[in-house]
Amino acid sequence: MKKTLLFCFLAGYSVSFAQTSLVFVFFKDKPNKAAFYANPLSELSQKSLNRRTSLGIALNDQDAPIEQSYITNLQSLGFTVTDYSKWLNGAAVNATPAQIATLQTQTYVQSVESFAKNSSGGTKISHQNKWENPTNSTNKTLTTFDYGAGSEQIDQINLRPLHLAGYTGTGVTIAVIDTGFPFVNTGSAYSRLWTNGHIKGGYDFVTKSTDIYNTTLNNHGSAILGAIGGYVQDTFVGSAPDADFYLYRSENATVEIPEEELYWIEAAEEADRKGVDMITTSLGYATFDDPKYSYTYANLNGTTSFIARGAEIAVNKGIFTLFAAGNSGVQPWHYLLTPGDNTKVFTIGSVDSAGVSSNFSSYGPNSVGATKPDASARGTAATSVSNNNSTISVSGTSIATPIAAGGVACLIQAFSTMNRDLMRNRLRETASLYPNHTDQMGFGILNFGNFYNNVLNTSELVKKNNIAIFPNPVKNILNIASESDVLSLEVYDNLGRLITKVNNQKSVKVEDFAKGVYYLKIQTKDKIYYEKFIKE
Repeated sequence: MKKTLLFCFLAGYSVSFAQTSLVFVFFKDKPNKAAFYANPLSELSQKSLNRRTSLGIALNDQDAPIEQSYITNLQSLGFTVTDYSKWLNGAAVNATPAQIATLQTQTYVQSVESFAKNSSGGTKISHQNKWENPTNSTNKTLTTFDYGAGSEQIDQINLRPLHLAGYTGTGVTIAVIDTGFPFVNTGSAYSRLWTNGHIKGGYDFVTKSTDIYNTTLNNHGSAILGAIGGYVQDTFVGSAPDADFYLYRSENATVEIPEEELYWIEAAEEADRKGVDMITTSLGYATFDDPKYSYTYANLNGTTSFIARGAEIAVNKGIFTLFAAGNSGVQPWHYLLTPGDNTKVFTIGSVDSAGVSSNFSSYGPNSVGATKPDASARGTAATSVSNNNSTISVSGTSIATPIAAGGVACLIQAFSTMNRDLMRNRLRETASLYPNHTDQMGFGILNFGNFYNNVLNTSELVKKNNIAIFPNPVKNILNIASESDVLSLEVYDNLGRLITKVNNQKSVKVEDFAKGVYYLKIQTKDKIYYEKFIKE
């Protein structure tokens, strides 16, 4: 992005920057992973394990912590290591060509990959605005609804039916990863979040501190949070006012450096540890202050950038992940940003009050032809809150993304065990243009009310009429009664570990299991069901 806010340096270079480049050192293995599998709670919270269990996602080696001795070995070679990823299993360092050659000879090193994409250095591109002109709007004309200034953006995506049904994000945890959150700890527009215990924690991965509310930080993140969880009586209500939040800073708004991709991955890993259900981020990357790191359109294939790889892993852990498409629609570079190019990320474009694509909203598809953005929400003159009891008018895909994210949180509350791939597909299928799409709007404006009603009408998640398990509690053999053929059965324990799997059977032996609570994933031809049972 080029601070498309839509929208620090790694310390301790051992040689001058002109002689080095940022590289990622991939490690070969995780020698102590057995200890993690024996005790997953050493690394992941019970809430994180519960998410995996409810969605039928098994633990894997990515979940195990990184081998600390490998970090020590890099430091002994003279490198300063401040950023590393257990998901990617490696660490970032600045290295000369000679140092890279040395790294490649180390027995614990799998490979070394440079962040640089342009050996010629490329051309420096001017900064873009990540959002456009937030302004105080205390004199804004308000509607008579309790949503006040936020009424139009709520109704445009037809979110009010879920709120009326009692789905306002309660029990759903969202990680907001952004530029920082000044005044969120003191501003009256956020006081309802604090009063009800909805702010669960946060961290600054740029400075490696907890100072996320520092008033010198860019307030982009505060406005993003406000669009979801802000509340001013009779004046504004966010799209998921009862959700829980972790607040993470990954972006230094004054520079554009590739390390920020790693900060985001580290934040996402921490969000996973805490057990979040969702991540929303109104950031993205295409061009950097040092143009040798800038991406070409060909690089936006969903798998090239480090952040796209990390975002896909987050999705694979069952975390619904949203990103803003970008605000480059009228720029020479008019394409979306990474990681919005990843096919598993749900990428949001911007429309105005009339439902027309905002001229600044970045264009898809990604470079291999995947439809991007996925869908759109209000991003022209949308509304969030300031630190006091007033609203601000904001434009950008940055603001469209959290508005949409709040709607997704309400759906997750309503359909907590729905397969997340299915949820993403249904969001596309119920958007305004489907089955058609445009390169700026994706499949159209999201319609949460239609999604909700369609699921209820088709009884897609009503398991009781289609499938049953017995006996429960069980001692020896658990049986499945189903009108459809059962393709596979998977049993997970309460820590999310896969215990056993059988194919093409309607029963599973559990006699050797320890007493306790287990979860059964039932795969039929058309659907996936999840049932809890007790082993006596």
